[in-house]
Amino acid sequence: MKHRSSIIIIVFNIAIAFANLSIAAQDKLTLFQQTLTNPDNEPREVFPVPSERQMKWQETEFYAFFHYGMNTYTGLEWGNGDEDNNIFAPTAKPDPEQWLRLCKKAGMKGGIAVVKHHDGFCLWPTATTEHHCQNSGNQFARNLNIPRDFADAARKLGMKYGFYISPWDRNSAYYGTEKYVTDVFLRQCFELSQYGTDQFEMWFDGANGGNGYYGGKGGTRSIDANYYYDIPNLRDSVHRVCPDIILWGLGGEARWCGTEAGYTNETTWSMGKGLSGDENEWQWFPSESDAKATNAGWFYHDGEKTKDSETLFKMYLETVGRNATLILNFPPDKSGHLTEDDSIQLCELGKKLEQRLTADLAPKARVEASATRSGGVYSARNLIDNNKQTYWATDDGVTNAVITLTWDEPQTIHYLMLQEYIRKGQRIKGFTIETSEDGETWSRRAENIQTTTVGYKRIVPLNGSTARSYDDNGFTVRALRITITDSRACPLLHTLSVF
Repeated sequence: MKHRSSIIIIVFNIAIAFANLSIAAQDKLTLFQQTLTNPDNEPREVFPVPSERQMKWQETEFYAFFHYGMNTYTGLEWGNGDEDNNIFAPTAKPDPEQWLRLCKKAGMKGGIAVVKHHDGFCLWPTATTEHHCQNSGNQFARNLNIPRDFADAARKLGMKYGFYISPWDRNSAYYGTEKYVTDVFLRQCFELSQYGTDQFEMWFDGANGGNGYYGGKGGTRSIDANYYYDIPNLRDSVHRVCPDIILWGLGGEARWCGTEAGYTNETTWSMGKGLSGDENEWQWFPSESDAKATNAGWFYHDGEKTKDSETLFKMYLETVGRNATLILNFPPDKSGHLTEDDSIQLCELGKKLEQRLTADLAPKARVEASATRSGGVYSARNLIDNNKQTYWATDDGVTNAVITLTWDEPQTIHYLMLQEYIRKGQRIKGFTIETSEDGETWSRRAENIQTTTVGYKRIVPLNGSTARSYDDNGFTVRALRITITDSRACPLLHTLSVF
């Protein structure tokens, strides 16, 4: 039998050899056939560029934060870690589906639930500590599992989801030791990953040490976060289980814009740090703005009020409209539900976003560009084809151009939205906006706004005010002109919208 198998292998190898000779002969016949390496004249990347998971995260744009836990019942923002489990006492069954359903009405695409804050109290039956919800004597807490219910609700509603887990633990006696990282924190991260491999973000707060209960020992404990949590291995381990997840805060994949007030600067680069970033930095590091939708703290407090929908819309323009994402916090109350005030303002915000930013007038216009890249697939029509994979571009070395939209009938407009094809890097450094009532005489718009960067998305109120962007009657025009005045390389835009 072995002899027969050897013969079969020899024959098989001879057949492969003859096949290769045949292919070689064919290659000689086509020796002078030219193969173009870049037939479409595709632009080169301008580094840095986003990873695929960073692209998916950026496309989420607008999502919710839900701070809920022991602090909801103590009235604190940062618990010390010595709270009795029984203090956690919901007055009804907490309902994560209600949280997400209301935020979806506001146009949000997902949400992040706080399932462990600095007090170390966990909202799922973890094996790492006794300080968790199911050890409360409350009837609604005994079988509570917020990560499970939150993930199930998000999938049901077609929304993205993730969890906030505090690296700092003021309850654990092991905090500050290696045992805390291996036996508590990393195990908690792993437990949470088991509620779904489709999570889009894991949120790690920047608070990493100080005084606390620490199992009754008390005192102050300080750590070096990058070394202590072994960030590179943590990031790689989580990615193996949840390939699309962004580790915010500790992971080096998305940055805090530097405020908790729902805005970033008009100039915002997707690399660097803080509000504006830095166009010369080497790492893609996009910005997220976290903000409170209420007038109190991150957790629910008796007597708090929800900010009005106009204020929340302004936050949207100053974050999503400035090349950042917005995570907007709505804290569930003591019943484990969002309040009636939350519901009213969320619904009103959704109506404003739909009324003001969905009826795109650009596809009704004729679009022209003063420069178009050779290759035949970079037409200005790509700007209004509703396809984020096609884009307009100029030739290499051409870093300024004029794009003009013209309508047959007068249009009333309030906003201009631009989106770069950032898969090949963020490029645009300056642009101006003009409108015309007759197509001949032009007036500058948004003069008091820094029309510098675009990035993933830029929304410019043409009246120059994010606070009163829809107060007036808009501008009645027949033409709109965007002049790109500067760019790091040939500009690439995949979408131009006018509302």
